[in-house]
Amino acid sequence: MIDFYTWTTPNGRKIAIMLEEAGLDYTAHPVNIGQGEQFAADFLKISPNNKIPAIVDRTNPGAPKAVFESGAILIHLAETSGQFLPAGDGRADVLQWLFWQVGGFGPMLGQYGHFRARSDAGDAYAMSRYTEESKRLFGVLDKRLGESEFLGSAYSIADMAVFPWSLPLRPRIEEAAGRTFQNVDRWERMISQRPAVGRGMSVPAIASKGY
Repeated sequence: MIDFYTWTTPNGRKIAIMLEEAGLDYTAHPVNIGQGEQFAADFLKISPNNKIPAIVDRTNPGAPKAVFESGAILIHLAETSGQFLPAGDGRADVLQWLFWQVGGFGPMLGQYGHFRARSDAGDAYAMSRYTEESKRLFGVLDKRLGESEFLGSAYSIADMAVFPWSLPLRPRIEEAAGRTFQNVDRWERMISQRPAVGRGMSVPAIASKGY
């Protein structure tokens, strides 16, 4: 059993997708970040950075294992389940795109969304900075998906990491860029058809909070 602490954010959803895709037994615990529940003392014991997602893997040999940071969680789940992270050269291909997401694509889109919501504050430089970087990153993603069906050579944790960020924001970035990212659109539609993705994108639904 895996205890999964999450909220309705792209970072939370990518872990939910992996749990569903891998067929792992888990319980989702919502942590309402709008109400500051991520700062609860008990949650801090699981996630020292006070952020979702986090897991406690109770199947870990010896003792339950707490893991925080979405990229680390995806790698842990892939390694323990033996799914969605290949060996050999394919492993590096997947990991480089996973780290591209956790180090750039997610943070930059997050800042774009933050300053877009605060556009009335008049921070034109910040809005321009994060809009331009988001446009560039979508261009990188579109180029890759024009070369390959998936981010790696097959569907993997890299695709699961990028998809929840790309899906809601691509139309806005396309509007800002004055162009369409056709390869990203094709990939999103293909990923959206996976039943486990649909289930993962709906987590958390109704779940009991508990640390």
